[in-house]
Amino acid sequence: MLQLADKLLSIARRDLLTAVRYRTGFVLHGVGMLIEIVTFYYLARAVGPQFHPDGIAYFPFLLIGTSYATFLASGVSAFVQAVREAQLTGTMEVLMTTATPPYQLVLLTVLSTYGAYLVSTFAFVGVGLVVFHVPLGHPNVGGALLVLVLSVLTAFALGILAASFQVITQKGTAALWLLNTATAFLTGTMFPVSVLPQSLQKLSWLIPVTHSLNGLRQALFCSAGLRELRGPVVALAVFAGVLLPLSILSFSWAVRRAKLEGSVAFY
Repeated sequence: MLQLADKLLSIARRDLLTAVRYRTGFVLHGVGMLIEIVTFYYLARAVGPQFHPDGIAYFPFLLIGTSYATFLASGVSAFVQAVREAQLTGTMEVLMTTATPPYQLVLLTVLSTYGAYLVSTFAFVGVGLVVFHVPLGHPNVGGALLVLVLSVLTAFALGILAASFQVITQKGTAALWLLNTATAFLTGTMFPVSVLPQSLQKLSWLIPVTHSLNGLRQALFCSAGLRELRGPVVALAVFAGVLLPLSILSFSWAVRRAKLEGSVAFY
């Protein structure tokens, strides 16, 4: 564990030094974030105050949906990009021969990036709530954090699975496109799942993001207790419990197969 922590600190230090060199990026990201928030606010006003999907005002509904969908897409993309960058720079073969297990290596590489995305997501939601004075009532912060932790674990698994696809097929971006499309359309990112046909509603409940958004919105804006959050929490725990071991096995198998075929550095 100490060795793992030391590796993580080294990677985080590297990423922090890199980020400091590109301070203009922070400013541009902040401006873009504000423009997006304002856009969603006026979109919600155009739709009208009478629209309360799942009992929640449309602006905070959009705020949570789009911020988490962006976090998930960016996080999964980070796994694919980490593998692809190693392939492009010719370091993939060297990295895969170190004593660190392959899944740990790719996880360590993107962990600090994930942290940055998570901070950005909190800032996006926080700024939107504060600037436009969205009432929270009595949010269940503990329940929201529980849902968030399980959601992040599931997102890790999806990212490692996408990285496995990149190692085997060199087409990880295709997996990203499919995931992003399904997330935007089926999981209630910008409109409630209840407006979909019955068959698609059933399909949406097979996607972890649906349960993440439902749990986060209910905990933050409907004061849902742990009893009301039992459905999303159990679903996410099952997804995380199944997908995490599966993703680790998948990535380890993908690397072993690529080594046997001599295609580790292909891109």
